[in-house]
Amino acid sequence: MRNRFAGVSALVLSLLASSAWAQQVAPTVVVPPSSVGNPADAGKKAHTTYRYLDVAPDAAPPALYGVNPTVPPGAGNFETPASLACIYGLVPKTLACNPRKVTANVVGGSKAIAIVDAFDAPTVLADLKFYSAQFGLPPITSSNFQVVFANGTRPPRNDGWGLEIALDVEMAHALAPKAKVILVEAASNSFADLLFAEKKAAALVAAAGGGQVSNSWGSNEFSAETSSSFTSPFTKAKVVFFASTGDGDSPLFPAAAPNVVAAGGTTVNRTPTGDFISESSWNDAGAGPSAFFARPSFQNKVASVVGTHRGIADLSAVANPNTGVWVRFRSQWRVVGGTSVSSPLLAAIANTAGHFATSSAAEETRIYGALGTGAFRDVKTGVCGVGNSLSAKTGYDFCTGVGSPVGKNGI
Repeated sequence: MRNRFAGVSALVLSLLASSAWAQQVAPTVVVPPSSVGNPADAGKKAHTTYRYLDVAPDAAPPALYGVNPTVPPGAGNFETPASLACIYGLVPKTLACNPRKVTANVVGGSKAIAIVDAFDAPTVLADLKFYSAQFGLPPITSSNFQVVFANGTRPPRNDGWGLEIALDVEMAHALAPKAKVILVEAASNSFADLLFAEKKAAALVAAAGGGQVSNSWGSNEFSAETSSSFTSPFTKAKVVFFASTGDGDSPLFPAAAPNVVAAGGTTVNRTPTGDFISESSWNDAGAGPSAFFARPSFQNKVASVVGTHRGIADLSAVANPNTGVWVRFRSQWRVVGGTSVSSPLLAAIANTAGHFATSSAAEETRIYGALGTGAFRDVKTGVCGVGNSLSAKTGYDFCTGVGSPVGKNGI
């Protein structure tokens, strides 16, 4: 009997050692230190809002263009620029929006999208160029990509924020390939430095004729967030501000601010072979009523849901890392999720839609004006919020807001 079990154990160990077996084991979700928030830092320091899958080092997206990389059998059906464009209605729906099959990218975008992040990512230009070549997007030049150091000097390198930076600029370029992407790097993740960078980013976007600013970071809410010192950096004519709602329980500031479009998160549901089925709420997306901001007028029509306080989210896009997006960072492919994905994606969709609202308030009015129409996919299933106590449902809900965009009409 002992020899019999010893043989079984040897067989199991052999199977576990084989790459074919190991690739069938679902990769774990990693929360980087940069995305771990400390309640004591609220209003003082911000954290990123992404998570990534611990995929094999040789994992790579399908070779839609260029040289065919190795795609391990367990690499999964993760999102490409073409599959994102397909499920969000920016190109005709073909091949069930399968990321291993579709190749039609968005042809659109103009003016500017600014990305505000902290610290420096030295490889961001090389990573973005590689990403664009992999997926057949327009090549990166000085006319469509710019890095700006907010305080005039290069910030220190931080790879936790570096992956955030790579994710943000690649998502913006993916769905608004003709827009100029301006990366504004704050000197640190202190709110003082990030808000200084926010003002710089808004001025650059306004000077380019208008556009969007995306922020995939935040902190727990805090009582001083309603003061003008914290809200005024997110107000600029011809600029619409987006921010991630966060990855867990209560929503974050600045997404909680009424003059910011709060980007919530979904799970993309696909068949085992990669065909798109639906979206549901991502259970870890930050959501719920703001602790300090009153209900803005654009949410009066959903007062029965949000009550007297500002409701978060406004709208949503993919965020679950298990159904995440391909990102190129430091010469390696990563699979990344979190509401860090949804903020730049939604900003890019708004840019490609071409309406260029004169302010965030005007954008919010447009979004809520299209509630219940075909402009949004009504996400009706899934949970979110503190203890997953909130549920997606028909119409507006805290988890996904008005839903996810389907085409250009509602955003």
